[in-house]
Amino acid sequence: METPWKKQRLKDTALCRLGILVAVTVSVVLMLVSLPRTALNNPFSDIDFAPKLNVSLLSVARGNPISVRLHKRNSSPPRNLDLYPNLGKDRVVIVLYVHNRPQYLRVTVESLSKVEGISETLLIVSHDGYFEEMNKIVESIKFCQVKQIFSPYSPHIFRDSFPGTTANDCKNKGDEDCQGDPDQYGNHRSPKIVSLKHHWWWMMNTVWDGLEESRDHDGHLLFIEEDHFLFPNAYRNIQTLASLKRAKCPDCFAANLAPSDVKSRGEGFDSLVAERMGNVGYSFNRSVWEKIRHKAREFCFFDDYNWDITMWATVFPSFGSPVYTLRGPRTSAVHFGKCGLHQGRGGEGDCMDNGVVNIEVKETDKVVNVKEEWGVRVFEHQPGYKAGFKGWGGWGDERDRRLCLDFATMYRFNSRDASP
Repeated sequence: METPWKKQRLKDTALCRLGILVAVTVSVVLMLVSLPRTALNNPFSDIDFAPKLNVSLLSVARGNPISVRLHKRNSSPPRNLDLYPNLGKDRVVIVLYVHNRPQYLRVTVESLSKVEGISETLLIVSHDGYFEEMNKIVESIKFCQVKQIFSPYSPHIFRDSFPGTTANDCKNKGDEDCQGDPDQYGNHRSPKIVSLKHHWWWMMNTVWDGLEESRDHDGHLLFIEEDHFLFPNAYRNIQTLASLKRAKCPDCFAANLAPSDVKSRGEGFDSLVAERMGNVGYSFNRSVWEKIRHKAREFCFFDDYNWDITMWATVFPSFGSPVYTLRGPRTSAVHFGKCGLHQGRGGEGDCMDNGVVNIEVKETDKVVNVKEEWGVRVFEHQPGYKAGFKGWGGWGDERDRRLCLDFATMYRFNSRDASP
């Protein structure tokens, strides 16, 4: 005969088992229901990557599942290793940084495919956020080794938290009881605008100090954007300029494929040119990067959302001497973009005339047209942004400045202090 307490224990046990069964069933149902949403928001949900970067994800992004997966994705090996197993010993690694202008990127990739010597080097493509159409274009490249990296801190993958927009962010001049610091003109941060500077600075620190494929590279890195057209002689020319720089222009920090005036196609005379560094097809080596990185505080606290203006107006002047770049008398790269990087896609034309780019490539643009025997003409006192310029603003929020400093130290002992 069962006692009352035995009956109660059997009843409790049955209820416990039923509860467990219900909980497991609900969990399975929720998991199945959430699969489509997860697959949609996570472009790498079906891939398991083992992180090899010598840094952990910064705390600002650890709660974002897409950031975590992009961070791991950055550790995958380059594509096309089977096609191009060996890189040139004197290679100039090419870094192409992009956002979301696929029509532009197609033009740039097509021009790269015709560059002499491109198969000898590594192409690193740095994405500001994840955009499927841009990813597909890069994945289609077959003319060289390709390494893709994605910024895990892009505001384009943060929908309701910093570095994206939060519900409590200040938006207009004079807003109170909200989060955020205004710039020198009283304007509050725009995530899409500040992303320009964040992406460039994250990319620089990553390719020089973080990636297994480039952190031990002592040669030059060549930097281009998604709206730069490269002539067939671009790679051979930059190799030649990089090798001539020390002997021909000891005061030159860099080598450039294009004049600092983006509208210029060069002078065409028989001489090399030393001038201020342009932002189209610029290259430098690790020693120059170290000088730049040591000025992280100047870079991160200058109130201008443009990385290039920040460099011209505060970083380069802090070096104590003129910062020249060496280039040829005829351009090997052209800026063809007609709208800013983060102004969006203006219709099917994507800010291009009828969606078409017509750039004339002459015979002299197909072969090396930089001569070792040429002298150097120095262009001094050029117009442009100089020390004393206060910046165009857009970079006054303390959160942006601190994240910028974190990028400068994320591969160096996780110390926040970025002073030299």
